[in-house]
Amino acid sequence: MTRVAFQGERGSFSEDAVMKFFAPADTLPCRYLPQVFEAILSDEADFGVIPVENSQAGSINESYDLLLKYELNIFGELDLRVSHCLLALPGDTLEGIKRVYSHPQALAQCEEFLKGLNVELVPIYDTAGSAKMIYVGKLKNCAAIASKGVSQLYHITILTQNIETNPNIYTKFFVISQQKPKYAPRNKTSLIFATNNIPGALYACLGVFATRGINLAKLESRPTKDKPWEYIFYVDFEGHIEDEVSRQAIEELGDKTTFLKLIGSYPSFVQ
Repeated sequence: MTRVAFQGERGSFSEDAVMKFFAPADTLPCRYLPQVFEAILSDEADFGVIPVENSQAGSINESYDLLLKYELNIFGELDLRVSHCLLALPGDTLEGIKRVYSHPQALAQCEEFLKGLNVELVPIYDTAGSAKMIYVGKLKNCAAIASKGVSQLYHITILTQNIETNPNIYTKFFVISQQKPKYAPRNKTSLIFATNNIPGALYACLGVFATRGINLAKLESRPTKDKPWEYIFYVDFEGHIEDEVSRQAIEELGDKTTFLKLIGSYPSFVQ
C-alpha cells in the first residue's frame, strides 16, 4: 500500500487530503512539516501531502521555504473544502463550554461563531490534535474545533457543525515525492527563481512567459535567508516542462536569473 506522510494528528485536514488523493493509503502522521520531507527522503514514505495555501489566510510560508530547501518534486495538487465542527466530551453542552482549543487559523476562521460564546480561546498546533487532547485528558467543559471525522476517531461529540464564518474556505495541498508524475492532459509547473536587485529585472523575467502566451497561476515573493530585503520568487504557470513553449521559456528565464529551481510539472487539479 502507498505510504504517505502528513503533518498533524490522525483526523486532521491534511489526512483528509491524503485520503482524497490516494485512498487507500498507509498514513504516517508527523508532528512538524520538515518531518514530512525527511520521511520521503529516508524512504519511510513514498509521498507526502503538505498544505501550501488557504483561500482565506493565504500562503503557508513554511511549506514554500521547505520546497526550496529540499530536493523533492511536486507530484500533484488538490483543493480541500474546510468545514469546522465544535466537539466536546459526551455529556458536555454548548452552554457549559468554558474553553475552546484549536489551530490559530481554525480559531480565526470561526471568529463570528466564537464571538457569541463566553469562552477562552487557546491556540495549539493542530485541529485534530485539539480533539485528541480533550479525549486523552478527559477535559470537561472544553471544546475543540476540528473536522467532522475526528468525532468518531476520538469518541467525542459534535456540539455544532459548519461554524466557519466563510462557507467557501479551501486549502490547497501539494503532493510531494522523489518520483515525477506522468504527463497529463492539463498540467501546471512550479519553479523558484531569484534575480539581480536592479530595475526591470523582475519585469524581464515575467516577460519570458508573457511573450509566449503562458498564463501565470501564481506569483509570490519570499524573503531570502541570506540577505535582508532581498527576495526570491515562486511561480506557478500553466503548462509542462516537456512542452516546447515551456522549455523555451525556462531556458530564457535561466539567462535572466541568478538562481532557478524547478520544483515540479504535475497534473493540474480541476475543481
